[in-house]
Amino acid sequence: MATYQNIFTQVQLRPAELDMGPAADRIERSKKGGFSYWLGVMGNAQIGPVYLGYLGILSLMSGFTAFEIIGLNMLASVNWSPIQFIRQLPWLALEPPRPEYGISIMPPLNQGGWWLMAGFFLTTSVILWWARMYRRARALGMGTHVAWAFASAIWLYLVLGFIRPLLMGHFSEGVPFGIFPHLDWTASFSLRYGNLFYNPFHMLSIAFLYGSALLFAMHGGTILAVSRYGGERELEHILDRGTAAERAALFWRWTMGFNATFESIHRWAWWFAVLTTFTGGIGILLTGTVVDNWYLWGVQHGIAPAYPHLWPPVIDPAASGAVK
Repeated sequence: MATYQNIFTQVQLRPAELDMGPAADRIERSKKGGFSYWLGVMGNAQIGPVYLGYLGILSLMSGFTAFEIIGLNMLASVNWSPIQFIRQLPWLALEPPRPEYGISIMPPLNQGGWWLMAGFFLTTSVILWWARMYRRARALGMGTHVAWAFASAIWLYLVLGFIRPLLMGHFSEGVPFGIFPHLDWTASFSLRYGNLFYNPFHMLSIAFLYGSALLFAMHGGTILAVSRYGGERELEHILDRGTAAERAALFWRWTMGFNATFESIHRWAWWFAVLTTFTGGIGILLTGTVVDNWYLWGVQHGIAPAYPHLWPPVIDPAASGAVK
């Protein structure tokens, strides 16, 4: 007989009817749903039912509008050729307005106006989705931890595309829409401001990012390791000593002295994940507005070594008055 002692789900539990969850009699949801074998291999096999509501519908409509604006502009940039669109898609971009347009909300469409319009609809979609998550949690009597974690990611998104460009005085500081173009923007942004690696908030963000990966892997591996004892039923096992919860806690106490519980590990992981984007947003916000060169800032504060001067400084003839 197949058991749970595997990294994949070997036993897929499928009820005769879809599990509608709590408050099924009070909340109107889609009646359709089903099961997927391949999703069941990695986790729960049930798909649906889904509750969208008017916030969910408006969010999807706004997101689709932004997606269409970006996609059609990229298609136009290759002369409406579907073949070239597919071929060059990783390099295609929808660029923000040029610096001379400042923070104008009505630049010419083909010179940044489409970028602003796509950003508006995408931001609307994200915020509506956040409100939907918050309302669903309250309707189910849950805490709103997921919504506030999502808000941390929205904070970083708004800093990159809206708050920092406003403080810098022009939307050209925003991030272009595109796969490689936005990665190129990241590289040039770091070079332009003296290497972002010396930004202490960037350091914190990376530490929390790697810490999140480590904590989630520790937690996921631990629960899978005690799934033979029903460890996925966490609340019951917290109250039932000698089963999965106690074995999992003992494992980490014995191996590294980490006194985790089924509740505390989730708090650790939540904070690490939330602080990844929160500190990252602070680091981006300070770049160019407060600190112009993070390497020189690091030298000044003893973080980075000062490189020795191997060659005498080169005097600009125009600055010295030799050239008129």
